[in-house]
Amino acid sequence: MPVNIHARALVAATGTALLLCGTTVAHAAGAPSATGTKAASSVTVTTKNTSLGKILVNEKGHTLYLFESDKKDKSTCNDACAEAWPPLKADGKVVAKGGVDSKLLDTIKRSDGSKQVTYKGQPLYTFADDTKAGQTNGQGVDAFGAKWFVLGTDGKKITKQPASQNGGY
Repeated sequence: MPVNIHARALVAATGTALLLCGTTVAHAAGAPSATGTKAASSVTVTTKNTSLGKILVNEKGHTLYLFESDKKDKSTCNDACAEAWPPLKADGKVVAKGGVDSKLLDTIKRSDGSKQVTYKGQPLYTFADDTKAGQTNGQGVDAFGAKWFVLGTDGKKITKQPASQNGGY
């Protein structure tokens, strides 16, 4: 039975498209996200003493923030927001150190499918303008429709303003 040339072309085009989609997905899974942050296999949340008190930081000492627009276990910071305020992502284990309560740590699934670390249900973020460990340049910033604050070890926001915006110490 002869096969129509148009049917062959359709099958070939469909196969090529599926192959390319599979390649793109496989590549994207191992690449950094659009925000430039790649999820780590394990992430450490610890603390640092600052002029704001004892606050949560990541393993590099960068301050972790909450976004007032977020709901419990639900991140609302995406796209341009997530570029300025990169979510703390983890593919695997989340480790608590330095007075962080491991029972309050968890992860949620973001709209892009990645996992974001939470503390007491609050999604955690870093701030792109905190270029050095210990900086709190994002404290009290009103951006993307709500304010951003550091968290204490109790999981509550700290509203006090830093003594210095150029280092957070």
